Amino acid sequence: MLPSRLVEALHRFNAAHPWDHNAHHHPWLLRQLPRRPRTALDVGCGSGDLVRLLARRADRVVGVDADPGILVKAQQLTDPDAPVTYTLAAAPEGLPPGPYDVITCVAVLHHLPFAATLTRLRQELAPGGTLVVVGCARDETAVERMLGLVSLPLNVLTGWVKNRGRAAAHRPVSMTAPTREPKMTFADITREARHLLPGARLRRRLFWRYTLVWRAPGDPAGH
Repeated sequence: MLPSRLVEALHRFNAAHPWDHNAHHHPWLLRQLPRRPRTALDVGCGSGDLVRLLARRADRVVGVDADPGILVKAQQLTDPDAPVTYTLAAAPEGLPPGPYDVITCVAVLHHLPFAATLTRLRQELAPGGTLVVVGCARDETAVERMLGLVSLPLNVLTGWVKNRGRAAAHRPVSMTAPTREPKMTFADITREARHLLPGARLRRRLFWRYTLVWRAPGDPAGH
């Protein structure tokens, strides 16, 4: 755990120099996907940033969130002609049925029952489909704590670079969704994920995130 004064100072800096740690991973996430998927589902879509990126490639995209207010904002920000549907639902039980060629889940899984959610996502994935998770885990090992410490100056530098020379109205959007401290360690997540999703690839990342990529057995779409 970081000292409380350091955490408070970090929060103050991020408020003055906002940027979205989750959106930072979007370019990487898109590189994991097929060129032209037919259908995509984004679980916990928030204001729809990733949904709109997916809509540039997929024939149909569904964004799901349990917050009605954020879905109103997502709809306002989305081109009415885009192939996008926003659905108010709680995961995993309320997810609209697939199958989907692509399922994404960014900084949401630690808010949900882990095994039940991964099982449902696996069920809704089309044969050959791709699941990509960007998640949060509780630091446990010395290496993980070191990654967190390395992320601190990089977080400050990134926030400064992204906001340099910009008026407040034109600065990047910061994360606004409620946050919850993750309970599972990366080791716990890796063990359960590989049991539920054989062959899943997991990796610890900077900025307090990990990634998971799994491709369902079968012939993938978009190739």
